[in-house]
Amino acid sequence: MKEFIGEFINYISVERGLAKNTLMAYRLDLEKYVRSLAGQGVKDADAVRPRHITGFLQMLKKSDLSTSSICRNLAAVKMFHRFLVRDGLAKEDPTSLVDTPKQWARIPEVLTQKEMEAILRAPVKGQGPYGTRAQRMLARRDHAMLELFYASGMRVSEMVDLKVAGVNLEAGFVRAVGKGSKERIVPVGRKAREAIAYYCERIRPKLLKSADSDALFLSQQGKKMSRVMAWKIIKQYARLAGIKKNIKPHTLRHTFATHLLEHGADLRSVQEMLGHADIATTQIYTHVDKERLKSVHKQFHPRG
Repeated sequence: MKEFIGEFINYISVERGLAKNTLMAYRLDLEKYVRSLAGQGVKDADAVRPRHITGFLQMLKKSDLSTSSICRNLAAVKMFHRFLVRDGLAKEDPTSLVDTPKQWARIPEVLTQKEMEAILRAPVKGQGPYGTRAQRMLARRDHAMLELFYASGMRVSEMVDLKVAGVNLEAGFVRAVGKGSKERIVPVGRKAREAIAYYCERIRPKLLKSADSDALFLSQQGKKMSRVMAWKIIKQYARLAGIKKNIKPHTLRHTFATHLLEHGADLRSVQEMLGHADIATTQIYTHVDKERLKSVHKQFHPRG
């Protein structure tokens, strides 16, 4: 079955116009799926049964993969089997009897406002790993990036792909390019605008040097920052701020959405800012808010 993965990736690339990151994720998911099948003694598409797919999903769950990632894996597997049937490479689609594991859904970890403020203060308080004057410039870059993360709810990939031309500080918005190359306009508040303006005027020109890059956030070498680097910066300042929670790439995005809803934002507006195609994806944050209220009630009510 492994030999058909490349054909499938080419097919969905043309038919659906998916982003490169999504195509790469699907390829990795399917290669993992085929290895799981081989471990269960299955090598032919027509030999796959629903129990083999369930076994794959259980393996993912035991590896502590998030529910959204497990669902993405299953989506890739379902599309793959439909492709095999469509092209006559298999007779039946065994995924038609496999349901999405909604019962595994977890409430995403979010930061409190106090915790988020501590992270945002860390770079400007000199808590970063930057000792020299040149290194302290990077702390200002990190501060601008963290402020923008919290202000916009952007994905890590969207942040590192953000171009200077995609930022309009006067109007107060950024132009994010999300999944499937879909653009959306996200408003940005005063604090983030101030931090970005300082970075663009005082820091970015020095990082750029003689390099030629239109990316907003640059590495010390004057090149576009990588997703891994951005992710390490987030974790680094969370640690320095004394945050003990398990910080993940989407934690600031989850925090952005949850804090908006806590302060009265409507679900449709949050959906639009996050770039969710389906409002059902955004509704998870209403559950986060309910869980927080239950926690507060239990902690402070005399009979909680």
